[in-house]
Parts: sequence; C-alpha cells; structure tokens
Amino acid sequence: MNGDLRAPTLGEIRAARERLAGIALRTPLLRLEWEPPTAGAGAAGEAAPAAGPAAEIYLKLENLQPIGSFKLRGAANAMLQGGPERLAGGVYTASAGNMAQGVAWSARRLGVGATAIVPDHAPATKLAAIERLGGTVVKVPFERWWQVIAEHRYPGMAGLFIHPVSDTAVMAGNGTIGLEICEQLPGVDLVLVPFGGGGLSCGIAAALRELRPAAAVHGCEVTTAAPLAASLAAGAPQAVDYQPSFVDGIGGKALLPEMWPLVSRLLAGSRVVSLAAAAAAVRLLAERHRVIAEGAGATAVAAAMALAATAPGKKIVCIVSGGNIDNAKLATILAGGVP
Repeated sequence: MNGDLRAPTLGEIRAARERLAGIALRTPLLRLEWEPPTAGAGAAGEAAPAAGPAAEIYLKLENLQPIGSFKLRGAANAMLQGGPERLAGGVYTASAGNMAQGVAWSARRLGVGATAIVPDHAPATKLAAIERLGGTVVKVPFERWWQVIAEHRYPGMAGLFIHPVSDTAVMAGNGTIGLEICEQLPGVDLVLVPFGGGGLSCGIAAALRELRPAAAVHGCEVTTAAPLAASLAAGAPQAVDYQPSFVDGIGGKALLPEMWPLVSRLLAGSRVVSLAAAAAAVRLLAERHRVIAEGAGATAVAAAMALAATAPGKKIVCIVSGGNIDNAKLATILAGGVP
C-alpha cells in the first residue's frame, strides 16, 4: 500500500546513526568459534581430510540491543523523524513481538502511548516484554494480522502507524548496521540476514551498495516460511504455504508487493534452512559463545555453516537479529530437540 516506497540513501542512513546515538548500541562483531564438518566423513562420523579452509564466519550481535533485537534501530528512527505533532496521538504497529518492543521502548522514552497488533501465535516472552515496556497488546488471528501489514492500517486504531518493514525511515535505521559492519570488517564478502519482510536486509544492503559494493547480501529463511526464495525463483512476489514454528520472528505467507522492487534489486539471493538446522545454530551459539539467539536470529548462522565449506577464505557476516526466545523452547533446543 506504499507505491512511493524507496530504499534509504547513504545520507539518510548516516543521519539515522546520529539520531540513534545514545539509543541503539553499536553491537560487537565476533568470529564464530566452530569446527566445520570434514569432507567425506562416514556414517559413524569418521574424520576425513577437509577440502580446504572454510569461510570465516562472524556474528553481528543485535540480540544485545536494549530490547534484545535490531528492531529498536528502525522503530526509534521512524518515530524520531515523525516529530511531536505526528506522535501526539500515540503510535501502533503490527508485529510478532520484536518491532512491537522497539515501538513500545521508544514510545516510553518519548512519553507517548503504544499499541501492538500481534498474531495469535506470538510467543509469550515477547508479549510479556511489550507489556513490561508499557505497550498495549491486541491479539488477532494470523490472517487479520497479515492484513494490517498488507494495508498499513488497523481501522479504528488511533495514532501513527509504524510499519515494521515498508518504511524508508525504518530501513534507514536498520541500515546503520551496514555502516558498522563496513567499519568493523572492511573486507566483508557476504552478509546473511534473517528475512521477514525485507526491511532489515534492504536497509543493510542499501548501505553496503555504497560502501562495499563487492559484498553480497542474502536473505535467510526457513523451509516452513520462505516467500523470498519462491519470489526470486518466479521473478515476482509469491505467496507460500506458511506454517508457524518456533522461528517466529521471520517468515510470512507472502512477499509484500511494495518491497519487491527493492528486494529484487538489492538482494543477491535467498538461503533456506531447515528448522532442525536453525535449532542447531541456536544451540551452538549458546554452547560456544554463551549467546542466546531466537530462531530467526540463528537462521543466518545456520545458512553460513552450510555455506562455509564451499566459500573458502570468504568473510561472512551473520546478523544475529534477536534473542527473544521463550525459555521452554530454548530448553528444548539445548536438550537436543526442535520445539
């Protein structure tokens, strides 16, 4: 519903960084500690000589933001750009949890009310966080929630609507991650980004296009919700058979039509991983780095580990987009299961 949507300019992304000073953290970039599987290992796991050096994998830890997610960057930037007059009636968003937390956190800081329209499968951990931050939760069926995202409004709801994806100011805030990556790892070759609607990946790609054009940006999805892969294969936005899972922070039933021109131009591809691979990545991050990632935040890591052996010497950055996972689901994963 936003035909004038465009990617942010480098100037807008840099202005967003100034606007977010003291709000969003400059998150660390860490080298992933892991051992790639050896080539030709047998069924019993016998070691075999590796084909060569694997890619270098780095973690951009957005789960360390004050709300446990990168969403603070886009939400705060959009609201600060809105100005006092537009914010006077409060704000609302449609979110499975993380954008709602970013909006609620920013609204509390600015002294305005915030409401979150959430799908009925939204995790309890995220809903509790929204309310803890002073936000009001309105739970609706998934189809109705998706309609709010598609139409950019919820009839009868007062206040300024902050779209979680299709907003240039939101993407500019997200793009500040790209600025940091270029400064922290100037030779980056590939950035893997969890793909929900494209606001994070397109924001980062807009910055890299200007500062590190040799670097590619790929969206990362899970097999139960991969509209980006389907759309890129078809050359047009596609709807898919969406199945809810513990990977609740990304994925939907379709690629938003207004995002297609940006996504098709800025992203170099999609990497799709299984739920089991995402769970394994959550477990690895916890065991090796004591980093708690939610399912969406681990998809990029799962994709990088699958890619590492075929990209020797390449520098790959994984966006660990958030860490807001239910304790029960985390416990299941740490015990070796898939929620």
